[in-house]
Amino acid sequence: MSTDKNLVFSQHNIFSQIKNSDDYYLINLLTGSADIVDQDNAGKIKKGQYPDKEDLRLKGYLIDPHDEKLLFINSYLEFTEKRDSSEVQVFFVPWYSCNFACSYCYQSEYNGEPKLLTKEIIDAFYHYLDTMMRGQKKYITLFGGEPLMNGKAHREMVNYFFKQAAERNLGVAIVTNGYNLSEYIEDLRKVPVREIQVTLDGIAEVHDKRRPLQNGGPTFDKVVQGIDDALEEGFPVNLRIVMDKENIGELKAVSDFAIEKGWTEHPGFKTQIGRNYELYSCQKNSSRLFERAELYGALYDLLLEHPDILKFHKPAFSVSRYLSENGELPEPLFDSCPGAKTEWAFDYTGQIYACTATVGKKGEELGTFYPQIKLDKEQIEEWKDRDVTTIEQCRTCNVRLACGGGCAAVAKNKFGTIMAPDCRPIEKLLDLGLSFYFENENTKEEL
Repeated sequence: MSTDKNLVFSQHNIFSQIKNSDDYYLINLLTGSADIVDQDNAGKIKKGQYPDKEDLRLKGYLIDPHDEKLLFINSYLEFTEKRDSSEVQVFFVPWYSCNFACSYCYQSEYNGEPKLLTKEIIDAFYHYLDTMMRGQKKYITLFGGEPLMNGKAHREMVNYFFKQAAERNLGVAIVTNGYNLSEYIEDLRKVPVREIQVTLDGIAEVHDKRRPLQNGGPTFDKVVQGIDDALEEGFPVNLRIVMDKENIGELKAVSDFAIEKGWTEHPGFKTQIGRNYELYSCQKNSSRLFERAELYGALYDLLLEHPDILKFHKPAFSVSRYLSENGELPEPLFDSCPGAKTEWAFDYTGQIYACTATVGKKGEELGTFYPQIKLDKEQIEEWKDRDVTTIEQCRTCNVRLACGGGCAAVAKNKFGTIMAPDCRPIEKLLDLGLSFYFENENTKEEL
């Protein structure tokens, strides 16, 4: 049995001041505890003069190091067991070509192979799923480029792809710019549609500037029509906004537009905000990019000014929104990178990659499925092994169970190895999120 002498301040405690408040928060993802601490008691905790020591012990903020180690091991084993038995998302890129010329496209530098997708390659892809991934729960996501191109040859290959998925009763999600979505509605009826992700970066003028056609033509109206048609058909739509300093002010306008269209009332409608950032090469206008904490700070200010945006989108602020909506913390996050675990990416050239952040980039291949199956087992094992227990810098980090080590592709781009962290500003996000969801009176009506 632990004694007071054995108790220490847990290495997994996240302890910081809430933005615009005298209060602090104390959160521990390993023990599942979360508390607001007033200024006086926070001052005592900082000095190691713990108030109500028994309560802190019962919640795991004070813990015997041996007990904490056992709890960590058991939680890690539970996490990996669930992850290894969970559904796998299998991305397939039918081509890297696209009808858009987005101002921030990281794939524009990729030179795709000068050949078309064929039925032979599609058959090889499904053969890989039938054999190498037999028995695994999985679904497919069509990715690109733009997967819903409207040429005759493109339509023929996409429909053959859908036919093979339907025969196996495999769910299909689509990541599309939405321009040809209306034309594909009838084709999509033939396959179990999991979700359609579409991007709007603002209302017409801003969206058309950021996401024009290759010839410079507008795209907004056709994308909106595609969303309307997909929702009317009953397909789930995930509306994404790629956000940076150039269009942060458009969130209010897009929110009002979506609410007026009735999209937010549709049970299959949801939203996400994607941060525009440099993945592999420098953007021409990198000054418009937000750092992660900077973006969420801007969202915090914008939502305080316009809380009605919450009807359209509720930012996560790390685990803050989850805690607000569920009254408890999520399970510890030992690994936030799904690459080569619960996510794989395949392309029309026969290559296999770990994830969507690496697909199509030369040197990132993990194997082939066509013309023959060949896997780089050493590289794959490194991807599979990557989590907060194997990344050296994560082993002593107190926020690791909220961060999960971040994106392996970003880490490799920065440090030359996936066994480096892509650190998330967890404390800053929690400072904002706990303020926003728990202490701001003018947002509670919308929540």
